[in-house]
Amino acid sequence: MSAPKSKHLTWRHRAYEVLDHGPIGDRREQYVSWFLIVLVLVNVAAIVFESVPRYDAEYAGLFLGIEIVSFVVFTVEYALRIWVAAEHAPYRHMTPLRARLKYMLSANGVIDLVSILPFWLAFMVPAEFRVVLLLRIVRFLKLARYSPAMRSLLDALYSERRALVGCLFILFGATLVTASFMHLAERHAQPDKFGTIPDAMWWAIVTLGTIGYGDVVPITPIGKMIAAATIICGLIMIALPVGIIATAFSEQIHRRDFVVTWSMVARVPLFHGLDATAIAQIMRLLRAQTANAGDIVVRRGDAAQSMYFIATGEVAVEIDGRQHTTLGIGQFFGEIAILRRARRSATVRAITRTNLLVLDATDFHDLMEQEPRISERVHTVVRDRLGREIVTPRGDMVTEELGTSGDS
Repeated sequence: MSAPKSKHLTWRHRAYEVLDHGPIGDRREQYVSWFLIVLVLVNVAAIVFESVPRYDAEYAGLFLGIEIVSFVVFTVEYALRIWVAAEHAPYRHMTPLRARLKYMLSANGVIDLVSILPFWLAFMVPAEFRVVLLLRIVRFLKLARYSPAMRSLLDALYSERRALVGCLFILFGATLVTASFMHLAERHAQPDKFGTIPDAMWWAIVTLGTIGYGDVVPITPIGKMIAAATIICGLIMIALPVGIIATAFSEQIHRRDFVVTWSMVARVPLFHGLDATAIAQIMRLLRAQTANAGDIVVRRGDAAQSMYFIATGEVAVEIDGRQHTTLGIGQFFGEIAILRRARRSATVRAITRTNLLVLDATDFHDLMEQEPRISERVHTVVRDRLGREIVTPRGDMVTEELGTSGDS
């Protein structure tokens, strides 16, 4: 491969990392994501307030400025995403052209395109069709790309799509049956409201949906009995899809957290090479700890009795009162501390609100006693490091902790 082409691919990969899946804790990816999230939210707010005539007249220049900036940013983003499409894992076996077409036809690609189309349509369509500018509200859907919670919810909906379609069929069947019965019971008493089954279906769907507008109500005794049964069925109709979605969403969250935690534990050099069962046992020993900005996680001179994984946030390692380095999401410190209860020779302070996973030395030693495989693996790693002087005999925790964290 020629040098220019190699450089081209390198830049494309870097752009892909910034836009999508940068390394854990990569600040560039975080800054770009937050900028785009804020821009989307500003757009949604502008669209909402622009629909108020008083605000539209008073802040028309501001709204136009937001639209121009958004159009430029979203157009550049769309062009870059087309360019880096070949870096997506599912598309890497394809030619660059085919990968880009795949992206453009995907749900995310269509949303990105629709997000910038209204600006062009504003100059192309007659004034009476300017209602298409409301398509800008589609930009809100771009948040799904940057929000893990929204991605998890969409994944949950997709994974349970068959069950949810089944719920829709059940709802349609219940609507048809209850509307038919109500038509038979009320057609003579209220021919204008229940004279036909389609007329009665409006009442049925409103009742099954537990909305109950009250614009159509039965007046005969049999009709009221049918309505009572329909109301009870409506509670079941609502509970069924809600339960399916809630369960699937919870499973998605737990699955994502499990994968993230697994990857953090497996990356620790001390645990590298352990099988899945051993890593799962270590994960069960982890406990959660939260530190607010400015809180001290470990203090110099304290006995080192645990190691820490950074789930979210950022910490600073301070030596002699000065910041030595920072550690972010996915990194860890204190792994040797779970084997040797030396004194901390550095202070670790939270820079932002930080969620930590803590592994206590006592719990880990108990696990080593119960599982000889883990004990043998850990001691092998420690002997190897002592032989290569990665871990100092004096117990210099700065060398040990920062050295292993840096390797991660």
